[in-house]
Amino acid sequence: QIQPVESGGGAVQPGGSLRLSCTMSGNIFSRYLMAWYRQAPGKQRELVADITPSGSTNYADSVKGRFAISRDNRKNTVYLQMNSLKPEDTAIYYCNGRLKLYTYWGQGTQVTVSS
Repeated sequence: QIQPVESGGGAVQPGGSLRLSCTMSGNIFSRYLMAWYRQAPGKQRELVADITPSGSTNYADSVKGRFAISRDNRKNTVYLQMNSLKPEDTAIYYCNGRLKLYTYWGQGTQVTVSS
């Protein structure tokens, strides 16, 4: 019942933009630390960005100035706006929600950046 569900992935040219969305069921979404991770072929999964219940954000150095994470607690949704996309951004992007001892993962959505 609390499975995060991502959407918005796809293929885009370098320099393009995409916005990912993640919706998670439940009545306590506003209490969760929400995050986006990604995993490229042959590489380990890495944290891209996260956002606290109060709206504080954190970004990987590789995406600072290009990506923006936000949340809408009324819609139980977290977003990842991705601008100035580069080929090295190509990966499967995963939504994550965490509260105390509990962690929930989405199924992932593919982002491919190529010319």
